[in-house]
Amino acid sequence: MIETPYLLFLGDAPDQLAAKVAQGIKDWRPEYALGQFRMDGCKADMKLPDMDLAQAYEAGARTLVIGVANRGGVISESWKSVLHAALEQGFDIASGLHSLLAHEADLVAKAKELGRTLHDVRIPSVKYPIANGVKRSGKRCLAIGTDCSVGKMYTALAMDAEMRARDMKATFRATGQTGILITGDGVPLDAVIADFMAGSIEWLTPDNDADHWDLIEGQGSLFHVSYSGVTLALVHGGQPDALILCHEPTRAHMRGLPDYQLPSLEQVRDTGLALARVANPACQVVGVSVNTQHLDDAAARACLDEIEARLGLPTVDPFREGAARLVDALAAI
Repeated sequence: MIETPYLLFLGDAPDQLAAKVAQGIKDWRPEYALGQFRMDGCKADMKLPDMDLAQAYEAGARTLVIGVANRGGVISESWKSVLHAALEQGFDIASGLHSLLAHEADLVAKAKELGRTLHDVRIPSVKYPIANGVKRSGKRCLAIGTDCSVGKMYTALAMDAEMRARDMKATFRATGQTGILITGDGVPLDAVIADFMAGSIEWLTPDNDADHWDLIEGQGSLFHVSYSGVTLALVHGGQPDALILCHEPTRAHMRGLPDYQLPSLEQVRDTGLALARVANPACQVVGVSVNTQHLDDAAARACLDEIEARLGLPTVDPFREGAARLVDALAAI
């Protein structure tokens, strides 16, 4: 069990998006987010109190969470002095990076010496099965995107909150490190051996009541050459009854791939639906979620209205204006 509350470590994050783990925790579990620790040159800001280690510990924080998701998921050597000092201050450390705390011999030795715990939330803790494609009871919704980091997790969490407010049966199913740190459970999908990825999502979304919805956290994009395999595992293993298209309209190119342009929402709709219907022929695309954080109110409204008129689907920014219309679309299935 990871002790809360957290001190969110932003390190030397080059931009706000690089600190998306911290952002997700701050937005969805604000009671866990006591403060932030930023190194020189950090360009991310959660608008939380900046604290040094002693201040945060005195205020009650007990786990330093690495809130950065850098390309390749590496533990930077430039962070090491802070991580060692955190252990000495009395903190445990939690990380969702691909590079494991458990593989950093100096941190392991220091934690053992001081009786501290290193939490690697990206280590699969279950022996997952190979997917069998057998139809399961209950209903499932999956968010798929034009790119990475466009709001797929936020969409599922916003829908989960709306459905719970309506006393509908719903469960958010975390598939990445941020979702796991928010909910305390899930599948670290991109760390699962490839043959078992789809099976892990079958395991995560088992048989359920006929009116129960699993809201599956999306990952990657079918059009992102680095991460498309993870997305396809969700599409086939999740057997979604409903797809939500997710988009960020200000991107100049695919994240981390300057030579690749984003696909259109029509391309994502048609490709995603064709692949989803391999495992669930009844799957439907029911709505669009647009991340308008970089647009002012008027521009956001114009963007949402244009997409809705073009695709003929309810189109909202669920973080900005709520997920009610997306939930209405699910309820209509």
